[in-house]
Amino acid sequence: MKRILACLLAVMMLASLLAACSPAAKNDGKTLTVQLGPNPETLDPALNSAVDGGNMLLFAYDCLLNIDEKNNVVAGAAEKWETSADGLTWTFTLRDGLKWSDGSALTAEDFVYSWKRVVDPKTAAPYGETVLGMVKGYADAANGNLDALDVKAADAKTLVVTLDHPCAYFDKLAAFATLSPVQKATIEANGDEWATKPETYICNGPFYIEKWVPSSYILFTKNPNYRDAGRVKLDHIKCLLIEDSNAAYAAFTSGEAQMIKDVPTAEIKGFLENKNPEFFIDTILGTYYISLNDQKEPFTNPKVRQALSLAIDRNYVAGTLMDGTYIAAPNFMGPGIADWDGSNFYDNANGGKPYIDVDDHAGNVAKAKALLAEAGYPNGEGLPTITYSTNDAGYHKVVAQYLQQAWKELGINLDVKVVEWASFTPLRRAGDYEISRNGWVMDYNDPSNMLELFISTNGNNDGKFNNAQYDELMAKAAAETDPKTRFGYMHQAEDILMAEAGCIPVAYYTDFYLQSAKITGSWHSPYGYWYFMYADIAD
Repeated sequence: MKRILACLLAVMMLASLLAACSPAAKNDGKTLTVQLGPNPETLDPALNSAVDGGNMLLFAYDCLLNIDEKNNVVAGAAEKWETSADGLTWTFTLRDGLKWSDGSALTAEDFVYSWKRVVDPKTAAPYGETVLGMVKGYADAANGNLDALDVKAADAKTLVVTLDHPCAYFDKLAAFATLSPVQKATIEANGDEWATKPETYICNGPFYIEKWVPSSYILFTKNPNYRDAGRVKLDHIKCLLIEDSNAAYAAFTSGEAQMIKDVPTAEIKGFLENKNPEFFIDTILGTYYISLNDQKEPFTNPKVRQALSLAIDRNYVAGTLMDGTYIAAPNFMGPGIADWDGSNFYDNANGGKPYIDVDDHAGNVAKAKALLAEAGYPNGEGLPTITYSTNDAGYHKVVAQYLQQAWKELGINLDVKVVEWASFTPLRRAGDYEISRNGWVMDYNDPSNMLELFISTNGNNDGKFNNAQYDELMAKAAAETDPKTRFGYMHQAEDILMAEAGCIPVAYYTDFYLQSAKITGSWHSPYGYWYFMYADIAD
């Protein structure tokens, strides 16, 4: 009966969705309908820090450089780029005739404005330090003197960037959505609202936003002013904004959607057993982890954090609760992330041994109880009820319910607070939680992309982890030119992170999704993005 009611609810939600979409949406031409997530927190490139929002930004923007289907850096708005012999000066030459979606000219000065906006403390961009911290003058610019940032337009087609120290992966940063160009006149005329309305959402990518109905859909339409518009085969990409996985599944089975990211977990076992050809599981570079608010008692005590981490049976979570779709995580940095010599960073961590023995759960629980007693909370005595915040998608609620059981074994009572997705990431960033589900999928294959999350000043440091030695090691890594030495600093940083339980790694991510065989020419990247910009769909 519960299953029947769930199905009826999903059908009702789908009917409501279709009723909302049908009259207003412009569906002439070839439309690909996908579900990548619910309402995005933001589609301002400078402010976005979520994968779903980042995926939509790929449709709307063209960075200086791009990432192709082989995960190589290729030309984007810039037709070529050069690096000086000392690695400090990067020169980007823009293509001829670049335009915004409104038809006006786009020049190197637009990139200067956009990048300074990312650094501007008034913008409060979460990725500011990550993507531009290595640029000369960053510190002064981050304190309000924007002109100190050494990013200059030599002429309308030439952008020159001077770094404080060499950054071997700066080309990958130039292809990252945070550094997309945004139009100064539009932002100055509309303020923070510019990125919330189609009529003011000026962009430069393969598609622009024609219609946006919150909690329903965003309609992306082919941009005739895009520099490579001839390569774009679709007329529209419609992104259904669905948070409930049953409703997403109903949209897929009805044919309304040709791809959905949020698949009901109750269906996965059947898909695997029946070898459903439309069900995919792809490895991605990321970690599903738990953030503890290190600024709040009792999480200020590393022994409490370590106890909570050790009490989790990661093999059970990944293998049973997550149907084997994820991999148990004994380290923060997972497999597939390259070390200095091309080997696995994971294999070389902690002297070649996992930080946590995931095969000895009983031993880990015994250590957890001892640590909690050493912290002054034997059998959980003296600890108040703790609140765990999560959004309701995928396995998140199931994992939360498991944590209630696992931590109860330590004598800890846990309440679960389910938060709507659009409010969830702001809640974490503001530190308005005690314990929270978290996760990170890499933006580029360099360990710094994940380890920088725990630098005390990083805008994505949701757990507020603060360790001076950790910060020093990451600063040394950022300035180091010798690869072996640089990666050695980052290994030491992970040692500290795991010893201090600055976060609790649980499992290594995969993306599992449903996609129609009618879609051709698309690809899915190890960074968790679906590239539909140059896709086609059979009738």
